[in-house]
Amino acid sequence: MTATDPALTALSQGWYALSLLHGKIEAHVERALQSGHDLSVREYSLLDVLSRQHSGPGGHLQMKQVAEAVVLSQSATTRLVSRLEDRGLLTRYLCDTDRRGIYTDVTDAGLTLLAEARPTNDTALRAALDEAAKNPELAPLVRTVEELKVPAQAA
Repeated sequence: MTATDPALTALSQGWYALSLLHGKIEAHVERALQSGHDLSVREYSLLDVLSRQHSGPGGHLQMKQVAEAVVLSQSATTRLVSRLEDRGLLTRYLCDTDRRGIYTDVTDAGLTLLAEARPTNDTALRAALDEAAKNPELAPLVRTVEELKVPAQAA
């Protein structure tokens, strides 16, 4: 394949459209969460992921798993956890069975903030998708996102 191969050009254009859709959605949701709850999209995502943990085998995520879930490097995730911990929204503690392991849990204050922010997130997401659907290049991607049925465990 060459750089001017039509398949590669189409692939590049598709990737650009997907990236554009993501950027528009993230920017819209970010503004809503920041203004309404003093939360970034990443902070909201981290609280959401950690709120789904449970006690028992496999119930807590290792920091590497958390980093993958919020699509950040481990060091960026650690800094994000530290910021939310400083705000009283998360706590960290050592794993009972592996003293090298550190768990992170959402505090009651974090759960309250998450519950308050969820409708803002959902409304902003819906509005961003509705706006993007007006763009003929993005409309097919919006329909695909709307049709996705992601199992809870994959989040």
